[in-house]
Amino acid sequence: MESLREFLIENNKRDIFTIAQYVEEHITENWQILIQKNIDKLVNVFNRAGDMAYGMYLGWLFLPIHKQLKQVGLRAQPRFPGDFSISREWGNQEETDQQRWMWSTIKSTKGESLGTIVTITFHDHTQFRVPQKPQIIALTETSKEAVVEALSHRCANFRNALEFKIEYEEYLRTSKSQD
Repeated sequence: MESLREFLIENNKRDIFTIAQYVEEHITENWQILIQKNIDKLVNVFNRAGDMAYGMYLGWLFLPIHKQLKQVGLRAQPRFPGDFSISREWGNQEETDQQRWMWSTIKSTKGESLGTIVTITFHDHTQFRVPQKPQIIALTETSKEAVVEALSHRCANFRNALEFKIEYEEYLRTSKSQD
């Protein structure tokens, strides 16, 4: 795969949509290969620590993207795939078909925001399984409130899901009251 620098020059654009297209192509080329090469490690981590295995997988998947961004004077804030505490998740009752939406703002080294890249990760809570390729959405919005609003207009499930930190607080409150 060509470098991000070459990709931006070839497309004669340096906007969030072009960067998202590059990220999407990287994911398409690498998401399954990375799982196949590391399945034993990922299953082992999942069996010991659950969903942390998906964080490990996504860290590996996005590491080359962080390097490419740095080479063209950009960075993802927070690092890809985004801030877990404000992410939103939903899926089926059996917990075998889940999706989590997280996002990162792309900034120049001078602090200028180009836009936001949303990562949608499909996963399973009963075993380590990524049933389909992570998806990318590019947004021009950059503030948390504007991103949430844009995604809420795009997807009713996103709109109806709670931020992880709020969902977890409610879970703890409910667990305490049952004791």
